[in-house]
Amino acid sequence: MAYKSCRPEDFEAFVIKHENKLYRTALAIMGNISDAEDVVQEAFLRAYEKAPEFQTDNHEKAWLIRVTVNLCNSRLRSPWRKRREPLLASYPAAEPEQHELLEHILSLPPKYRAVIHLFYYEGYSVKEIAGLTGQKESTVRSLLTRARQKLKSVLKEDNIYESI
Repeated sequence: MAYKSCRPEDFEAFVIKHENKLYRTALAIMGNISDAEDVVQEAFLRAYEKAPEFQTDNHEKAWLIRVTVNLCNSRLRSPWRKRREPLLASYPAAEPEQHELLEHILSLPPKYRAVIHLFYYEGYSVKEIAGLTGQKESTVRSLLTRARQKLKSVLKEDNIYESI
């Protein structure tokens, strides 16, 4: 089954509309530019192949983020991944002073990076994150709390705690 519109410009508009959000989400979870790009490409391929019908723009965005998170989790579970070292040539932070904070966020385990990114950078609620990641709300709250604690301890050591 192909994308619901046969016109390439319709799918191109769909990709342009969502590519930045999905890329930021994938990069936050994967911590690697090339893996994030691969995940986003695969998420759009799934959307093209499945051509789901969305009731609203929010439903469309949530479906894409859910697919992206699931693809990231699948890649992270892959045995070959354990033998690789991530290399970041640059960080997707707006200002240079945010690079250090982002570096600390990317040093967290993927399960913490995902919830931190979705909560703080994408603005999702705990309930929405639970739906997107397939976890219980209590688990998401616990992950957020632990991630904040880990970040606070590291940031206090580096004297950049006030910047968050």
